[in-house]
Amino acid sequence: MRAALEQALRPTALEVVDESHKHAGHAGARDGRGHFAVHIVSEAFAGLAPLARHRRVYAALGTMMETDIHALSIQARTPTEAG
Repeated sequence: MRAALEQALRPTALEVVDESHKHAGHAGARDGRGHFAVHIVSEAFAGLAPLARHRRVYAALGTMMETDIHALSIQARTPTEAG
């Protein structure tokens, strides 16, 4: 996941947190796919609305959204917004 985001979006900051343990027993967790939180700062988000930023993250992850990831929480900011 980290490599795909780094390659596609060239972030200046990236944190990927596996939160799957918080969802043990959850119906969506039974298929083996994980729950993750991504905090990403990239100039690639400049001028984009939040939904468009999320779409860029989903596009970068490609088929991982179907094979490895059940749920994804995204915080996507530009370097200026991140301070």
